[in-house]
Amino acid sequence: MESRCVVLDIGGVLETTPATGWDVEWEQRRGLAPGSMHQRLGGVWDAGSTGAITEHEVRARVAADLGLGPAQTEALMADLWDEYLGSPDDELIDHVRTLASRCRLGILSNSFVGAREREEKLYGFGDLADDIVYSHEIGICKPEAGAFEVTCARLGVKPADCLFIDDFAVNVTAAEAAGMRGLLFESDARTIKGIETHLTHRWGQ
Repeated sequence: MESRCVVLDIGGVLETTPATGWDVEWEQRRGLAPGSMHQRLGGVWDAGSTGAITEHEVRARVAADLGLGPAQTEALMADLWDEYLGSPDDELIDHVRTLASRCRLGILSNSFVGAREREEKLYGFGDLADDIVYSHEIGICKPEAGAFEVTCARLGVKPADCLFIDDFAVNVTAAEAAGMRGLLFESDARTIKGIETHLTHRWGQ
């Protein structure tokens, strides 16, 4: 008997995360050229997304690279997390909550060290899915094939039985290359329809 599974991304799917302009504001405060802050901190962001550094180390690196004091560092990080966490997509989340008896549910997210604790506190994703796979905890980011392999293994499902939903086409394509079915998130209505099709269609029959 097959075990259907739905795996969703977080940012841009379960969370609505519009740009807040926090980075532009901080560049202006520090007298930096547009786009230069992320260039300076690119190594920090990359390391944080694979769990290669701790939150404490992130703060230390940000402070050193931008010349910030403790209060300024905390303010910048608060602004970063405000955009990162966004707001919940309540319509989609409510539908996903109805699926628990019909399929396995997973979350696969390119994340940043500290994300699990904050998202659990705000949104309780631990009660939504059977397992949550964060890039900063497994050391692998989408679209690397290993991210999808780890997710299927932890959920105990075959890739062919999984529908993967993401707001980046490159990640959807990578999931399909790994044997999953992919769906690019464009709207709640289209996503919900795609989930229902996946759960009711007799694939390969």
